[in-house]
Amino acid sequence: MNADTIAQQVQVRQARLHELFKDTNVSQKLQPALLPLAFKELGVASEELQVVVEELQQQNEQLAAARAAVEVEHQHYQELFEEIPSAYLVTDPAGIIQEVNRAAAKLLNIEQRFLMGKPLFIFVAESERQNFHSQLTQLQQAQQVQEWVVRLCPRRDKPFDADLTVAIVHNGEGRVAGLRVCMRDISDPGCKLLFHQRVEAELETKDYDSSPERLKHVYLKGETIPLNPHSLWQVCQGIVKLSTMSENGEHEVVVGFVGPSMPFGPDLTKLHTYEATALSEVHLVCFFLKEIAASPSLAQTLLPLINQRLRQTEALLAISGMRHLKDRLYHLLLLLKQEFGQPVAQGTRISVRLTHQDLADACSSTRVTITHLLGKLQQQKKITLDSKKYIILQKQGF
Repeated sequence: MNADTIAQQVQVRQARLHELFKDTNVSQKLQPALLPLAFKELGVASEELQVVVEELQQQNEQLAAARAAVEVEHQHYQELFEEIPSAYLVTDPAGIIQEVNRAAAKLLNIEQRFLMGKPLFIFVAESERQNFHSQLTQLQQAQQVQEWVVRLCPRRDKPFDADLTVAIVHNGEGRVAGLRVCMRDISDPGCKLLFHQRVEAELETKDYDSSPERLKHVYLKGETIPLNPHSLWQVCQGIVKLSTMSENGEHEVVVGFVGPSMPFGPDLTKLHTYEATALSEVHLVCFFLKEIAASPSLAQTLLPLINQRLRQTEALLAISGMRHLKDRLYHLLLLLKQEFGQPVAQGTRISVRLTHQDLADACSSTRVTITHLLGKLQQQKKITLDSKKYIILQKQGF
């Protein structure tokens, strides 16, 4: 019997007694007849309340037994959690540590009590924190368990590469309630061998051209994409612009346009300043360098795509070395036609929408000058724009 039922019964008895009390004020002659009835009603109410008390006592005993069982289970879980040989911790959706076992505290070289309430990202190498935060955000849109390789920095100890297995915890309403994280030091020879064997086995069953099983990282047009020195991005959808700064730092220099299936990352360049910007909504997947090193099949898949990127960069360098600006613009449009062209009735549509400033940066010119040259090409009917402002290279002009 719950509290609502008890309240309803009490209200019924109160209403009945109230009616009897009203009747006693109506007529003095009726009082002797009403008193026995009132006593009878009170006796019935007393008996019912006694039954309620007994039921509540029984429920309290059951609740106490259930609580004791829960405490035993919780203690058992806590002992198992502490004795797990792998480093294991539980965080809230933002990555704030809620629970941590002894192995994790030992791995991070800090006492358990000092880890509680701390954000996990403070133990991630500073150069990888932005990417780690992005992965946490993207993870909450996924359903399956994810595995990452990150550079961890334990307290007062040397950094190491760690393999993180991350699973989402949902509450009763289906919302993300937290994350379960298992950490392994893959710089340890034994763990490193197991990691490479597992990666190799996974690589044999996955299609890495489309990467259907991997978490997709989505960036909107204009967003800067974080670059992790221990990984490569591969584009699944959209276009990414790669750029650096001129020697005097006055203007941007485009060094690449990355389309679907093409990889990019800081490990493919020696430039000190290197930035990746989404030119449209882009979907990316991440490959860690250790995965590539562990699998000849993955390396063989990615190598031709990396060569394609390098050939494009060489073409852009050759274009930037041309003396006349109109030649640089013409050959840039030809390169874009080759890389991102789509046949249409009038000619070839460049499937990436570049601003005049993007074209100017690629041609080492100014936006005003490029706008003027594009206007001339339109007057000569060598190029046109479709309804969405994409450039169409006419058959007779290109």
